[in-house]
Amino acid sequence: MKLQQLRYIWEVNRHDLNISATALRLYTSQPGISKQIRLLEEELGVQIFSRSGKHLSKVTPVGEDILAVAGDILHKIETIKRIASDYKSPTQGSLSMSTTHTQARYTLPDVIKEFAPKYPKVALSVIAGTTMENIVKAANGDVDFVIITENFDISSNLVVMPCFSYHTAVLVSKDHPLTQLAQVSALDIGNYPLATHTFGFGFNSLNTTSLGKAFKWVGLEPKIALAAGNADVVKSYVRAGLGAVGVVADMAYDSTEDSDLVRLNVPEFGDAYPLSIGIRRDCYIPGYMYDFIEGFAPHLDRNTVAEVMSLPDPVAQEDYFANIDIPDY
Repeated sequence: MKLQQLRYIWEVNRHDLNISATALRLYTSQPGISKQIRLLEEELGVQIFSRSGKHLSKVTPVGEDILAVAGDILHKIETIKRIASDYKSPTQGSLSMSTTHTQARYTLPDVIKEFAPKYPKVALSVIAGTTMENIVKAANGDVDFVIITENFDISSNLVVMPCFSYHTAVLVSKDHPLTQLAQVSALDIGNYPLATHTFGFGFNSLNTTSLGKAFKWVGLEPKIALAAGNADVVKSYVRAGLGAVGVVADMAYDSTEDSDLVRLNVPEFGDAYPLSIGIRRDCYIPGYMYDFIEGFAPHLDRNTVAEVMSLPDPVAQEDYFANIDIPDY
């Protein structure tokens, strides 16, 4: 058994069993990957992948177990490399994170602006996607950490640490009829089409957040005119003058840049939403990554992060932060 074979089966699985795509990703040949997979299966005496003709069709049950262990082995190898690199060159390396568009666009630039000059030899990458996509990337070790913008059933191999809380911003154009009301309620908003985030792109889950609770309380079904993962797209739709009410995270609203929009005060939408950093439990954290986390959330200094990472389970992690004041954005 060779590490190269484990990497091949892991990457093939990640690329939806597409050997051609895997070969391009690994800069090798398709026949070479196919041969190594068959050699590994022959050595183990089991099939990792089922086949339909010459193509891989699905992962076998035993293949699922083998892939899980292969992923852990490959992750540990990368950890060993990172430990050695951190020892030799503590200000050099890579740092990757996944998050939503709103965080990538509005909260991270200032942190990166401070971080980049201190660590010019750290290759920094930010991947934007839905919260669930981001969690999967972090859980699989594809990124170093995830910035989570809502409460999901977090993977058990992620350690989650709260950074700050944020609220919704309800936005309309300046000539919108709602601007004439002294007090705006969810019932009032229910008369107009909504432009908001695609489910899984932040706080917008109609079953669990203040948006959904508010409409349920007044007995209305929200009229979703636009669902987008990009807060700027939502605001553009509101600006189009179609009577839509925009609902975005408050960090996506700037009173100067968005001076052509009016932010409404809607008490029913007053819930706070948590924003957290999720890090794989077995992740090795170099010094520059500790600095980045503290720059993003000052209460998460190196000692705090290290202590939380050592806690045994999510319950212990939640208890740790129970008596700590988490700041608002």
